[in-house]
Amino acid sequence: MEEESKPIRKQQRRLNPTILDVVKKEVTKLLAAGIIYPISDSQWVSLVQVVLKKSGMIVMKNQHDEVVPMRIQNSWQATRKDHFPLPFIDQVLEKLSGKSHYCFLDGFSGYMQIHIAPEDQHKTIFTFPFGTFAYSRMPFGLCNAQNYMEVFMDDFTIYANSFDAFLGNLFKVLKRCIDTNLVLNFEKCHFMVTNGIVFGHLVSNKGIEVDKSKIDIITSIPNPTSVREVCSFLGHAGFYRRFIKNFNKLALPLSRLLQKDVDSNFDQPCIEAFQELKNKLTSAPILQAQN
Repeated sequence: MEEESKPIRKQQRRLNPTILDVVKKEVTKLLAAGIIYPISDSQWVSLVQVVLKKSGMIVMKNQHDEVVPMRIQNSWQATRKDHFPLPFIDQVLEKLSGKSHYCFLDGFSGYMQIHIAPEDQHKTIFTFPFGTFAYSRMPFGLCNAQNYMEVFMDDFTIYANSFDAFLGNLFKVLKRCIDTNLVLNFEKCHFMVTNGIVFGHLVSNKGIEVDKSKIDIITSIPNPTSVREVCSFLGHAGFYRRFIKNFNKLALPLSRLLQKDVDSNFDQPCIEAFQELKNKLTSAPILQAQN
């Protein structure tokens, strides 16, 4: 924490009755697993909201729509930042592409496998109708959690250009997981595959491709009716800009709508640019890393 930061303590609020029982079960599960423990008092207290994950597990969030327990006390003003540089997506994809064998491993509740120093656990306190609890392990949503996961754990992608080399790499990684007591989520692990989705891209021995499922979502977007919708579309399409030659030039009619003091008139040039970007995405080429 920054030296000048002051503790923030939030008072408990009513929780939606329809999810109250769900929250109690989730907290009971975390309590039984030793991930949280009851605590009577602290200068740092967060509130919670609840959202559902695809796997059906619960993630608690505070009133700022950020995952519990931090962000109130662990805001940008209060937290000393971890400036470990995150990797560039294109460099990671180029490193992974062109291989013959892949294995994708996922750490089970990866963030919660990292222990929090005892002297810092009181800063992770959250409150709700059944009590006040602190985390003994790092929950998703701490200010520096993403950087910490990138340095130490994160998802694992094992790859090689031959079967024997692949088995050797897989053995080393699994042994390391055993040595460090890292638990994997078997349902999300994929062994001995020839391709896989990484950072919204499909990597294989062919090269780097767009994720067809995401392209289907983008191409189903109707004509924008507001500047906000134009900005959203450009953000989605721009994620795959490396697959579209002269992306900035094609998107120029839409980009102009984002400028200040410009009428948000979605005219014919905008419609043509909108459709052309969609067409380019559906016929995106396969990229190969430079040797």
